[in-house]
Amino acid sequence: MRILSVLPLVAVSLVVAGEQRPNIVFILADDLGAKDLSNEGSTYYESPHIDRIASMGMKFTRGYATCQVCSPSRASIMTGKYPVNTGITTWIGDPAGENWRRAKRFDSHLPPEYDRALRASEVTIAEALQGAGYRTFFAGKWHLGKEGSWPTDHGFQINKGGYESGSPRGGFFAPYNNPNLKDGPKGECLPIRLGRETADFIESSRDRPFLAFLSFYSVHAPIETSEMLWKKYRDKAAADGTADKRFIFDRRLGVRQVQDCPIYAGMIESMDDAVGLVLAKLDELGLMDNTIVCFTSDNGGVSSGDAFATCNLPFRGGKGRQWEGGIREPFYIYAPGVTTAGTTTDVPASGMDWYPTLLDLANVNVPAEQAVDGVSLVPVLTGGGLAERPLFWHYPHYGNQGGEPSSIVMEDNWKLIYYHEDQHYELYDISKDIGEQADLAKTHPKRVTEMQGTLQSWLAATGAKMPIPDGQFDSAMRASRWENLRTKGLERLETRHAAFLKPDFKPNADWWQSSFQD
Repeated sequence: MRILSVLPLVAVSLVVAGEQRPNIVFILADDLGAKDLSNEGSTYYESPHIDRIASMGMKFTRGYATCQVCSPSRASIMTGKYPVNTGITTWIGDPAGENWRRAKRFDSHLPPEYDRALRASEVTIAEALQGAGYRTFFAGKWHLGKEGSWPTDHGFQINKGGYESGSPRGGFFAPYNNPNLKDGPKGECLPIRLGRETADFIESSRDRPFLAFLSFYSVHAPIETSEMLWKKYRDKAAADGTADKRFIFDRRLGVRQVQDCPIYAGMIESMDDAVGLVLAKLDELGLMDNTIVCFTSDNGGVSSGDAFATCNLPFRGGKGRQWEGGIREPFYIYAPGVTTAGTTTDVPASGMDWYPTLLDLANVNVPAEQAVDGVSLVPVLTGGGLAERPLFWHYPHYGNQGGEPSSIVMEDNWKLIYYHEDQHYELYDISKDIGEQADLAKTHPKRVTEMQGTLQSWLAATGAKMPIPDGQFDSAMRASRWENLRTKGLERLETRHAAFLKPDFKPNADWWQSSFQD
């Protein structure tokens, strides 16, 4: 870990001569979809505290993660770089090369190797801010490397619960089985615990600038909630009228089309309550007027694979997939004195933009040795705009959720997807077709050619690694697997998810040890 010497920016910031730099609270959800919050249009999930962040500041209606899975997106937030430039292009632990065959997906290509830890040479947002006098704190999911590459190795002075695991090994109720989080009382709720740890840190740091990075394990699988919350949302779904069918088969896997999973809804409420604890502490201490508060997620909601827990409509797909449902995120910034309450913008913003934006607001230069790809969003926050720029994604892997090896370029409202398996392109005008149903590649060949050139030049310039054909590929085996998923797989999904709403549903003998109350 390095401590940096930093110089102030001359751009718009919250810092006035003689005043303390602004505090920063960054809240990152895991696997939360762009439509999983009430302020984003959900009538089933309830998120009043997260909604408050959106209403206090600016909401980016076209906020994006830099990848459709978690570790690459998290690395981008920490470094300000595209995943190809951090070397982390899939979730850490994902098989690559010939090891991919062990997944029994019978795929046509072998995904490339990737970095399995955040590089020590990266100057993280925490290191840059610590060098400017900030006290730094991390709570929750890390998933950016094993011991030696934990939060405390990358600029965070305090770490509560961050280590190599991408999901909570002990589940969402104590005991947690987490080497960096002491167990609370049996049955204690993990997101509430992380919210309290963050609130306690804020109180202990009230007299100096701080970065509090609250990185929830919620709402990643396993989906678990309390019996009380399950019943609340089970009753709510019943009152709205339960669906006869919840899934369709989209290309390679079943995809949820309805928001009515009471377990997942309970998880959102618990996470939202934890956010409420943090906001209440800022209010109590009178810090809200000098604290930047940010909220986003690391990839789209899980409508396929994992727990098949949510629906991202009108966006197509979800986590792991190349369509908007996989990469669109809630993206909120409250910056007192800079943002105007309740404003929205359709300027596209990316997870790599958090780094330069927060340093800009804190009046801290981007370290010279950190070649960031993102840009500061401060001009947008103050009512202006950004120079037009293409945005890129490169995911040369197979998603557990049905995603295909692909690369993407987005220019204004046009989105071009390149598929590495068969080298075909899809083109969508997302201003008119947000569900990505009408592929315009054949009717707009000139646009495809132009955007293809932009994408291929970027891939070459970044040295992007590519999947390679698997000489042992058996197309009949893959077709058989897909047919099984389309028939028996969909039947299993429908049966399992209908059971969540039965009055006598009980997951196990002790409701995941979730009886703890306080």
